[in-house]
Amino acid sequence: MNQEKISFIQQQFVPLVQTLSINTKPKWGLMNAQQMVEHVTAFFNISTEKIKFPLVTPEEHLPKLKAFLHSNKPFQENTKAPETIIPATPLPLQYADMPTAINKLQQAIENFFNYFKDDANKTTLHPVFGYLNFEDWILLHYKHCMHHAHQFNLVNE
Repeated sequence: MNQEKISFIQQQFVPLVQTLSINTKPKWGLMNAQQMVEHVTAFFNISTEKIKFPLVTPEEHLPKLKAFLHSNKPFQENTKAPETIIPATPLPLQYADMPTAINKLQQAIENFFNYFKDDANKTTLHPVFGYLNFEDWILLHYKHCMHHAHQFNLVNE
């Protein structure tokens, strides 16, 4: 298990997004900063089954996606989820302000680690990548958080 990725998710990502204002402009995409925070929160809620979607990927494509997941390749700029999961236009804001949205993100991250604490081999369904265990989710959450950190100029790598 990659402790650096766990550390980034658990300890570094939220402090980075706390430096954003709702008016921070992204390098790409249509989401504002709060929409991005709420989007990442929803992604964590998928991993803990608080939000459920059916699998949209044909079974024969899952090995290629899992190989990407276990690679060091990042998501490309403007990578989009299937519109059956996330519409092309950003969702309306769910929370009253950025601090509330960030607090919900922190809670979702904590819930994720608690959810898998007693059974790292438990699997939950991601609608594109299929069934993922804790290690797979760490890889995916890390890629996803880094993708949005790059989008809002929070990291330089």
